[in-house]
Amino acid sequence: MAAEQHRYLQAGKAASGFNAIVRGLTKLGVSVMGTRVLYVRGRKTGEWRETPVNLLPFEGEQYLVAPRGHTQWVRNLRVAGEGRLRVGRRVRTFTAVELPDEEKAPLLREYLRRWAWEVGAFFENLDTSSPEEDLRRAAPGFPVFRITYVTQAPNAR
Repeated sequence: MAAEQHRYLQAGKAASGFNAIVRGLTKLGVSVMGTRVLYVRGRKTGEWRETPVNLLPFEGEQYLVAPRGHTQWVRNLRVAGEGRLRVGRRVRTFTAVELPDEEKAPLLREYLRRWAWEVGAFFENLDTSSPEEDLRRAAPGFPVFRITYVTQAPNAR
């Protein structure tokens, strides 16, 4: 496996504080540029875990992109295969399918177009004008999931 496939950038104190604020606002119903609170069961404990994410609409589908790489939520979602997304009181259950690396480049470009101001530092030398080849080369370090909504859940948990 290439080093990019093991890429994982832990959140620092500033990022953790920002995430807590965004998570709180999203739970209150204030989505910051498409944010959702992701709920996914822990792969070891089975307990619900939560983290703020940016939901990416692209060509009629919905995607979750992991700008920090193979994080805990990514590992949990791989095992669970499903989760919930919340904004305010609205909670939607979904199934997830991880995309192969060869399909990620246009999604990474769109993700950067929308949220480079927030997550650009995690993409190192990539931006919206990066050549397709550079995006394809970096793709293994950025997990992407296509989500399909199953139902609307009455509660967050």
